Amino acid sequence: MPASANLLADLLAEKGVLLADGAMGTSLFALGLEPGQAPELWNEQHPELIAKLHRDFISAGADIILTNSFGGTHHRLKLHHAQDRVHSINKMAAEICRAAADEADRAIIVAGSVGPTGELLMPLGALAYEVAVSAFVEQIEGLQAGGVDIVWIETMSSPHEIRAAAEAAVKVGLPYIYTASFHAGGRTMTGLHPEDIHGITTDIGDGPLAVGANCGAGPADTLSSLLFMTEGGPSATVAVKSNCGIPESRDGQLHYPGTPQLMADYARLARDAGARIVGGCCGTSCEHLAAMRQALDDNPAGPRPSLETIIERMGPLSFP
Repeated sequence: MPASANLLADLLAEKGVLLADGAMGTSLFALGLEPGQAPELWNEQHPELIAKLHRDFISAGADIILTNSFGGTHHRLKLHHAQDRVHSINKMAAEICRAAADEADRAIIVAGSVGPTGELLMPLGALAYEVAVSAFVEQIEGLQAGGVDIVWIETMSSPHEIRAAAEAAVKVGLPYIYTASFHAGGRTMTGLHPEDIHGITTDIGDGPLAVGANCGAGPADTLSSLLFMTEGGPSATVAVKSNCGIPESRDGQLHYPGTPQLMADYARLARDAGARIVGGCCGTSCEHLAAMRQALDDNPAGPRPSLETIIERMGPLSFP
């Protein structure tokens, strides 16, 4: 088992539940990133702001921080005429994150964020599986060169794309985690149900270090998916990074209304429902994350919540 996988196992054994960081994209929008701009290019243009965000998440209590590389494949970067810099952009993202982690006075796991290519894989679309694997290898090689501990495959919809990214991680020689984004009807956009999150890549390398859910509609929906995932795989390490409330459109932009208190309660419910890694996705600021850290540290574990309890405390589901 790679040393980086041991680090995750050691921290889980020590702490029971690990806190992952909050939102990269919405945090950068708050710092001036314009809609349509590529967050990944800020690794080159504003490395000091990326570094500060990583340090702030660590100060808020994060045990795991994700690199600013979500859209780091050439498929995404070509939209910004940066497809010839895949390796350097991802390497820089990892180096900035690694430096922030190494400054900390405790062990911090650096996870290389790998998001979807934005293309549909065959047979639903035109992207061949082998081409997707190659694109992810190119990205992950840059992340490895910059010093990531693990690959964090996130916001996925298609099991085939999850497999492609996992295969790429193994080809490069890094352990991996994957999370899917569950939306309408409690499924991903390609129809994957949360109870089927397990087993997608058990035959790829040593299998995933963790599986789970991120983004989606809001905490109630994420926790509903979590109940299915932990029931379907009681021995699995499950990770959740929920959006900060159900997003609302205001003046053409998404606003996430969740308070720090809401996200603190979400963190407690996630732990009680069996999650071993808890974090925040879109809209989750350092203030939210600090409240989540305090909630996990100051409150003993409770009974496994029912769906009714989740709805009572988090609000209604966005789907029936």
